Amino acid sequence: MTDVVREPPKRRLPKWFRRPLGGGEEYSRVAGLVDGLDLHTVCQSARCPNRGECWDIGTATFMILGEVCTRGCRYCAVSKGKPLALDLDEPRRVAEAVVKLDLRHVVITSVDRDDLPDGGAAVWAETIDRVRADAPGCAVEVLIPDFRNTTEGALEMVLAAKPDILNHNIETVPRLFPVARKGGDYQVSLGVLQRARELAPDVPTKSGMMVGLGETDPEILQVLTDLRAVGVELVTIGQYLAPEKSAFYLPVDRYVTPDEFKGWTRTCRELGFRHGECGPLVRSSYHAEKQAAGRRPSELRDADQPQTSNGA
Repeated sequence: MTDVVREPPKRRLPKWFRRPLGGGEEYSRVAGLVDGLDLHTVCQSARCPNRGECWDIGTATFMILGEVCTRGCRYCAVSKGKPLALDLDEPRRVAEAVVKLDLRHVVITSVDRDDLPDGGAAVWAETIDRVRADAPGCAVEVLIPDFRNTTEGALEMVLAAKPDILNHNIETVPRLFPVARKGGDYQVSLGVLQRARELAPDVPTKSGMMVGLGETDPEILQVLTDLRAVGVELVTIGQYLAPEKSAFYLPVDRYVTPDEFKGWTRTCRELGFRHGECGPLVRSSYHAEKQAAGRRPSELRDADQPQTSNGA
């Protein structure tokens, strides 16, 4: 009798991952605007689980410098390979989208562009400048790459455009960098955040990480301690979800419970972060304006006005 080889049962998502799919009138408006302006969003490219919720309230997180990344991170759904030529009209169209969505707080991110001498820093600066000019009441939060393989001055160029918040995600613990973040370096990422504080002490820094990749609690605590040591004020922690079943993407090691995330929120507060946003579906730009509100009121741009944010 031939032995039957059975595949291990698929790991089911816990019930707390159920999210609205979206598809209402506002969702369609955002989708039409993104398509009509030929823009990219991390909501789509990174397959964010919060897209339905965020697009239903008229928000999106813009991704500049194209949609193909030069890095090979094994947790990220963004396409990888050789990027196309720069789209120099992209900053104008991002600003137009911010105006049409009437955003009060926008998050802009990008792919890594190691093929460019400045890593795309000039386009970053132009995008911030255009949003400032066309939507002067909108706070600008930037989620930048590490500019590791670029000429000096890339970070300086971005900060010279005066973003309201500078975010660079640490993503995972040092031990897992070699397998998860191809092309990245833990100390380089910490250095970006430290250097940003030195260059622009008035610009709050922010970082985020995933859990469920096989890290331990002491390792998470050490990352949080390291982030505070370089002056990071805002931090996010969310559950890693594999983009798809593939030998390339790292598998989920475990699902961290909501109660554990609450514990990390308390830890962030105890360590002195101005705000810690921790939860299974938390992502860097999810409800970013609420995260920013963890800062002192005097630091908020137009704090007396209601704010609507993009937040995938």
